Order: sequence, then C-alpha cells, then structure tokens
Amino acid sequence: MDEAFDLDLDASRIAFRDGEPVGLGNLGIRGEDAWIGGVGVVTAARRTGVGEALMRTLHGQGRERGIRRVWLEVIVENTGAFTLYEKLGYRTVRGVEVWSLPLSLSEQSDADDATAEEARARIRQLHAGREPWQRADGTLAHYTDASGLVTAQGAAIYRRPGENVQLVQIAGDAEPLLRALRTFGTVSLLNLPEDDPAAAVLRALGAAVVVRQHEMLLELAEH
Repeated sequence: MDEAFDLDLDASRIAFRDGEPVGLGNLGIRGEDAWIGGVGVVTAARRTGVGEALMRTLHGQGRERGIRRVWLEVIVENTGAFTLYEKLGYRTVRGVEVWSLPLSLSEQSDADDATAEEARARIRQLHAGREPWQRADGTLAHYTDASGLVTAQGAAIYRRPGENVQLVQIAGDAEPLLRALRTFGTVSLLNLPEDDPAAAVLRALGAAVVVRQHEMLLELAEH
C-alpha cells in the first residue's frame, strides 16, 4: 500500500494512550489530493474520540502539504464512521462496489492481448470518468506487472499477482473482456461506481457484490 497507493508515512499517524498504541491513520498524497488509506482504533479505545483525533490530525498534515481535497471510502454498514465523516465535513460523492467474478474455463472471447500502455490509451478514448484512488492512473503507474486486453470496442488493464485476477481499469464493451479475464481465475474489481455500465455486465455474468461503500470527499480549504 505504501508504494501502490502513495501512502506518506511522514504524514500518517499512530495514536498513543498511556504509552500504548491504540489507533492508526494512513494518508496517501498525490499532488493536491489526499486519500485516507485506512483508519483503525483498537476495540478498547473505540468511541473515546481517538478516531476523530486521528482524522483531524491527518487533515492538519494535509494542510501543511498544500492538500485541497481529501478522499475516502467507508463501508455502507459502518454507520458510526460514516456519521463521523459527515461531522468532519465530508460529503458522499457516489456509491462504489467491490465485485467478485468466479473463474470459468469455458468462456469464449475475441479479446486480444495488449500492453498496459496500449490498453490505457484505448481506455482514455472510451472513458472520461474519474477512477477511485486504488485504480487511478497514479496507482497504475506503480504496477510493473500490469497487462492489457483490447477489443474493437473496449479495453481492460489487469494484474495476476497470484492465482486470481485483479482488474484495475475497464472501459467500453465489458462483456468480452470479462469473459476472457475470468478464464485466468476469479476476477476482483475494487470500487466500481454503482452506475458504471460494467456493473450490469458483471451481474449478468453471475458476479457478486462483496462490499458496498460510500466514496466521500472533503474540500479541505473550507474546513
């Protein structure tokens, strides 16, 4: 995460109480944008203000570094964290979903292999939307093992860090691309916007939503 998501260890923080670590907050930084790369508090210290103190400290670190926007995702069921983020001035930008598409060795597809750079060029032509932090170009730049697939109407970039497939970006006609990718292993896709056209294709192919999240934004200059 330090490398792929540009976590700034100098800006990240550990909370201590009576000399014992009780919480942590990670801050990723890219230009004028920052991302909360995880905030956690040990069970015994929860609901005592540690999480809020960590968040406010991360915001302060961001201001010192000229950050204007802070992004985060929070699981829909985590109402306590969601309430805290709203209190701190975050607003919900969109819903995003984590998908899992099971392996299938019987698929047929006309997708062709390509380099990640070739696939990215096609994706830029087909998709003008903003990718979430974990799948943005800033993350992709750190993946030296990324590969591409292309068709006449679509493109995808993926990794195979193990037995399964991590789909990083996809645009255009998703069906032949997803059919090809699932022959490599179970396909995971992190934080796809719920209104992305690929969501309907995933559902039709039998994929499941594993996690639903709110993507939230804080305009730091206003707070």
